[in-house]
Amino acid sequence: MSRYVQQRNFLKSNFLEFKNIKTDKIKGLPKPPIVKPYTSISPIINLPKVSEDVVKRQNIYECIKDRRSTRFYSEECLSLTELSYLLWATQGITGTNKAGLTLRTVPCSGATHTFETYLFITRVDGIQKGVYRYLPVDHQLLFMLDLDDIDQHIDAITLDQPFVPNFAKKAAVVFAWSTVPYRSEWKYDISAHKKILIDVGHVCQNLYLASESIGAGACAIGIYDQKLIDEVLDLDGEEEFVLYLGAVGKKRK
Repeated sequence: MSRYVQQRNFLKSNFLEFKNIKTDKIKGLPKPPIVKPYTSISPIINLPKVSEDVVKRQNIYECIKDRRSTRFYSEECLSLTELSYLLWATQGITGTNKAGLTLRTVPCSGATHTFETYLFITRVDGIQKGVYRYLPVDHQLLFMLDLDDIDQHIDAITLDQPFVPNFAKKAAVVFAWSTVPYRSEWKYDISAHKKILIDVGHVCQNLYLASESIGAGACAIGIYDQKLIDEVLDLDGEEEFVLYLGAVGKKRK
């Protein structure tokens, strides 16, 4: 049992220790940017405006009741409007407060929003296969790279899934959420990391419920090759690294 002690302690509140720490925010150090920069020459896709018209199942009770991890997908494509909705539901900006912090569709500790959303797209109408990044401020997609045999890359990244092997490569889209930890560390120091893990759970649950509402299914993925996916996305693995994945596709009838 001793090997569990450190990780169990990580799950506990460390507020008494934290309140005696002078954080970088208190020190007056610059606040980290809310999104990663990108070059103006990068291809950008404007996403359709989100509206309730995309929702096929309006009853939230039914969506919660029927939500399951879906690992079998049809060959049907997601529409760009549906993808736009899923991105909005998981990281969309709905406003700002008086302090200039972004308000989003998911709760987040202190509105630090450490996540970047990457997409491995295989079947979305009007979108070529490849790897993309979501730009929440302007609700756009940034094209990153065209992967040959993208399904094989997804398969390699998601390793051996215990229930349905190789299911992720058959999804229409695989969401990959990275974290930029310093966005939270700047404000919460040693308390940041527990908060980041709690917050990413909110994001993925919204993906489940939003997918259910459009007749699609989602499945969270916690088993993946950390080094490989960080390399594919050109992440340094320290200041930014992938934290969680979610596969989405239309349900197989």
